[in-house]
Amino acid sequence: MKPEDIIILIAAYFAVLLIISWFTSRKSTQQTFYNGDHKSPWYIVAFGLIGTSLSAVSLVSVTGDVQNAHFSYMQIVAGYVVGYIIISYILLPLYYKHNLTSIYNYLSIRFGNGTRKTGAFYFILSRMLGASARVYLAVVVMEGLVISQLGFYVPFEATVAIILFLIFLYTFQSGIKTIIWTDTLQTILLLAAIGFAIVELNKILGNSIGENIQLIVNNNFTEVFTTGTSGFIKNFLAGLFICVTMTGLDQGMMQRSLSCPSLKDAQKNIMSFAVVVFIVNLLFVYIGALLAQHVLSTGLHFDRTDAIFPYIASTSFAPMAMGLFVLGMIAATFSSADDAMAALTTSLSLDIFGIKGETKRDGVLRKIIHLGVATGMFLLIVLVFKGSADSVIGMVLKIGSITYGPLLGMFAFGMISKKKLADSYIPVIAIISPLLVMGICVYIHSLNNIDFKLENLLSLTQIWRMVFSVVSNEIIVYIAATCYFMMWFFSEGNTKSLQS
Repeated sequence: MKPEDIIILIAAYFAVLLIISWFTSRKSTQQTFYNGDHKSPWYIVAFGLIGTSLSAVSLVSVTGDVQNAHFSYMQIVAGYVVGYIIISYILLPLYYKHNLTSIYNYLSIRFGNGTRKTGAFYFILSRMLGASARVYLAVVVMEGLVISQLGFYVPFEATVAIILFLIFLYTFQSGIKTIIWTDTLQTILLLAAIGFAIVELNKILGNSIGENIQLIVNNNFTEVFTTGTSGFIKNFLAGLFICVTMTGLDQGMMQRSLSCPSLKDAQKNIMSFAVVVFIVNLLFVYIGALLAQHVLSTGLHFDRTDAIFPYIASTSFAPMAMGLFVLGMIAATFSSADDAMAALTTSLSLDIFGIKGETKRDGVLRKIIHLGVATGMFLLIVLVFKGSADSVIGMVLKIGSITYGPLLGMFAFGMISKKKLADSYIPVIAIISPLLVMGICVYIHSLNNIDFKLENLLSLTQIWRMVFSVVSNEIIVYIAATCYFMMWFFSEGNTKSLQS
């Protein structure tokens, strides 16, 4: 497929998104942007969540990593499933009980407005950086596969600006209501890309599906428990806590469920989504095994495993499959980006600026904030991420492992403990707890590494590497536990638990 044809496909795809936006924005009110008027069908929400929970990073990184890690990623996915059960039967009832639009309002009810703003701050920080990084990676892949082949120069900044402007256009009017339906289209494209990729890879390997399955089994690519029982426990718990924090304590992910008509519908949405996510991730690692088998049989070498899928798709796939690969990757990325844009606008409007969403002036302010979010993402991409090394992008995408830790600690203390704590203490504790855990990790690294130098502490990238050389994604648990303990230590007396 020629680059021009792919550009036409992408343009047609955005045109459909704008049409969906036009239909969903009719008869919309100020509250439509935030909660979809509580009329979102649970099965549509669940289906659309697939595209939101996955991104271009997942599409190329999870599949590429199978060459080295085999099916061990499914240990984390197993933790996800248990995490979704906790979200369905512990967090969602709490959110519906208090009729929340912003889930961080719970922190205000339990502790005070300072705690609410602290929770919103951590969400905004992690989502802004994470979503911008995902858009950046999608633009880089598009430049390599499509734009660079056009025969004329297209500035990187122009590509980023066009993409973010289009996302702004189809989300600024009706927000979550529009996103729920556009995500349905985006998920269809992602699943189509997965299906065609499996067909193409089986053709490339020249075997039947059954023969290829037997081949990857014989080469141990399907091995799940690659690091033993202790490794499984660590990865399972990491997946569980990542799911609870990055889904159950994430305004963007929960905003969709809270747009359902009832708690029962929201629970159906999450539980059905859990089953589908397990299946889709299983397909991801299966594709990764097919890619690994192809690399093994051809002797190809890649410096980065996340380059495997794009290279093979661009050089070996049929034109239609190649086009769907690009569209699926874009759909997955933009599904995360539009969700982030709407969720960030919601949290900034309700949690930080206290906009009620009841007057025309509130609506104007919300749209200004929405434009500000899009502008902020643009500036991050072109000023911070442009030209970044892979290690820097990996560092940004791991920020959630740290920034969601205090959120988990605050919510856990509020729901479990009956003690009360002054609202002014909690923002300080939420800042100190991740810094304390990171400091301990750096200290342990310095003890175990003879090449440690004090000047490494001047580089954020070096600090990140030192932290994650000691622990992995389970750092969420350590930070949450530290935050919880510090809140308990400084608390006084008892108060009626809102969870009782």
